[in-house]
Amino acid sequence: MTSALTVGLAGVGRIGASHAETLKHMPGVDTVIVADADAERAHAAATELGVQAVPDLDTLFAAPLDGLIIATATDSHPGLITRAVDAGIPVFCEKPVAADIQGTLDVITHLENSTVPVQIGFQRRFDAGYRAARAAIASGSLGWLHTLRATTLDPAPPPAEYIGRSGGLFRDCGVHDFDIIRWVTGHEVVEVYATGANRGAQFFADAGDVDTAAVLLRLDDDTLATVSLGRYNGAGYDVRLEALGSHGNAIVGLDDRAPLTSVEPDYAPSGFPAYPGFMERFRRAYTDELAAFVSVAAGELDTPCSPADALEAFYIAEACELSRHEHRRVAVDEVRR
Repeated sequence: MTSALTVGLAGVGRIGASHAETLKHMPGVDTVIVADADAERAHAAATELGVQAVPDLDTLFAAPLDGLIIATATDSHPGLITRAVDAGIPVFCEKPVAADIQGTLDVITHLENSTVPVQIGFQRRFDAGYRAARAAIASGSLGWLHTLRATTLDPAPPPAEYIGRSGGLFRDCGVHDFDIIRWVTGHEVVEVYATGANRGAQFFADAGDVDTAAVLLRLDDDTLATVSLGRYNGAGYDVRLEALGSHGNAIVGLDDRAPLTSVEPDYAPSGFPAYPGFMERFRRAYTDELAAFVSVAAGELDTPCSPADALEAFYIAEACELSRHEHRRVAVDEVRR
């Protein structure tokens, strides 16, 4: 890294504050400036973290930024991405690019003639386990893949007010699995069948969402993948991927903190606590993801996860939502625009 960067951060909620803390200690970053729709929250977070705060986003954009981190509400993402790119500021934006496919396409169209890099936050691409699984698949050591089994199970649901604006279980949660399946295999999803259920709080049904879902995916090489999603996994935060091949397998997330309870009589249970949530499970991945963005902003690395990548995962999520509503298999091409 040849020079120290000034990085702006929009949004100081849980993930934004964590990013600010990470950036403060990151090699290559000299100054971190935060802003939030709630100026008092931004000031309080900055005081606690030992970074700078400005009263609003206009003031943040007026600063001499070398990069911008966007961790605000989803509906603000498109405007902030395009504003930053138009100002020549490299962008890291938490997923999604926009709340829907058309909004995502509008952003991508806006970026077509720009050379300013935009990185979207799919942190699993930076997790050591997923990277090892990708390498094992690419090496051919697993043989040909016949099955992938992905799991994302939250220990408890998010607040009711979040669910109504989340986009639903497939777009908010499953999209991470859809992205990582594409990334580790190097293949595209061509068909989905998805179903869901509500056995928890009424606010899921009120929002037209489900709290539990099962998805079957067919990849373009006929590999089959299943994805299990849920908001009520009381044992802990369970995120895994099993890549099963004709010669061997690679399992991501199978460690002493995986919230799995064996009832085999001769199997000793782990003495370590289960992961309580995504921040703890993916702490190192989040750090490595931001380190990559610092290199992107410095012009030393190409964008590792583009808006086009995010769009592909969003198409799969959209196809799942259509499948759930219409109780049928859906080709991903049906939702492409």
